[in-house]
Amino acid sequence: MSMTRFPIRLAALPLVLALGACAFAPSGKPPAVAQPAQYGVEPAPATGALAQGVAQRFEPGARPVPEWWKRYRSDALDALVEEGLANSPDLAAAERNLAGAREQLRGQVNSSLLPSVDAGADASRRRALTMPNLPEPTARYNVFTGQIQARYDLDLFGAARFANLSLAAQVAQQAFRLESARRSLAGNIVTGAIASAALAERVALTEKQAVLARQVARDTQRRYELGAASQNDALDADQDAATLEASLPGLRARWHATRHALAVLLGRNPDQAPPDLAFGALAVPEQVPVAVPSELLASRPDILLADAVVQAAAADVGTATAQLFPSLSLSASMGQAGFNWATAMSGAGSIWAIGASLTQPIFHGGALLAERNAAKERYEASLLQYKQTVLTAFRDVADTLSRLDAGGQALASAEASRRAAEQSYRNTASRVRLGALPPYTEYAAEQHYVAARLREIDYADARLTETAALFQAMGSPVRAPQEAAQR
Repeated sequence: MSMTRFPIRLAALPLVLALGACAFAPSGKPPAVAQPAQYGVEPAPATGALAQGVAQRFEPGARPVPEWWKRYRSDALDALVEEGLANSPDLAAAERNLAGAREQLRGQVNSSLLPSVDAGADASRRRALTMPNLPEPTARYNVFTGQIQARYDLDLFGAARFANLSLAAQVAQQAFRLESARRSLAGNIVTGAIASAALAERVALTEKQAVLARQVARDTQRRYELGAASQNDALDADQDAATLEASLPGLRARWHATRHALAVLLGRNPDQAPPDLAFGALAVPEQVPVAVPSELLASRPDILLADAVVQAAAADVGTATAQLFPSLSLSASMGQAGFNWATAMSGAGSIWAIGASLTQPIFHGGALLAERNAAKERYEASLLQYKQTVLTAFRDVADTLSRLDAGGQALASAEASRRAAEQSYRNTASRVRLGALPPYTEYAAEQHYVAARLREIDYADARLTETAALFQAMGSPVRAPQEAAQR
């Protein structure tokens, strides 16, 4: 009785395993990551320091801003970003690669769900051996064949389905990479335009500072010749002027390199770099979103990319597991054949075949099990990489918030220093005009004012740049198509 039931149970085993194919692979859901109560060791302030008439407000729980660069309120900056997004060869190439990957996915899904049908025709002349006792030891004849063949592989254990899921997740990865590249390009254009405008101001002020230093050096030399200053004073003044003059070529080179890089980001040749923006006309965004950690997980392309990697690795485990079980293929063909055209085209030349092929792996030297174990290890690695990506994103936000808060405070102090230096320079200039002070003191006072203005520009540049970095760190509503993982 038991021997009778054994074949029945064995025949029902493939059906049971097919129904449980969904358990062949992990769920593919990203692991839970503990979310911080606040991003940094200290909570982000509600309002930043008041500097240059703006105290930035950090909005907890606000949603990320897609086109965040428009908050700088500069039409020229908006035009640069739009030009770069439209003309970047890198973005265009990435979009083409993504379109090709989607077509590849569509082809693989259709080929796994539908049978393949092929038509073929063959005409040949052959020479074959006959019986040795016949007068002619060989025979020559023609063969004409035309037929249609169909084949369908039944996905009993989900191997094709898991392969489709894996490829769909890989396509989603490319989509998230494209979105990340698009966001990075916009951020690089904004920071490049800000840096170029700031460098243009630095070059102009440093040139003025060098002129003033050279004037001080000449005046000190005259005073030395008249006995009103020491030789060391004259040498120190000349050294200060020479040091400033020596810094100018490198500063101009940095400025030019920044403009060249910006031109390439826009899809232009370096000699067609756009004119610099007016640094003073750039308005720092007053409101900056600070998304909650759960929102951050759904808005940053790098985290979504890591999620797609987990999904692909889980599907690969399912594919490797399904390879351990039988595969069933159905095939059929029909057509006409004969040794001459008349026979091939008549009813006597009809041919057909139908069959089924069942293959069960038995021994592959442990290769199939090793592939499955390797897929499981890659899946576990993808979970750990996802966690690391999330932690890195949290740190990115925390560091940017800290730098932006500190930069605002430093800018406020630098602004106060510049105002004091400016007032001191004006007072000194007035006293020089009244004859209460010698002329060289005015040059020295103006030097201090220009130096204070340079420090203020440095901190203003940092606040503008760090604000862009925070917008980038917050992510944005990702435009990468979710349906790529569902096709």
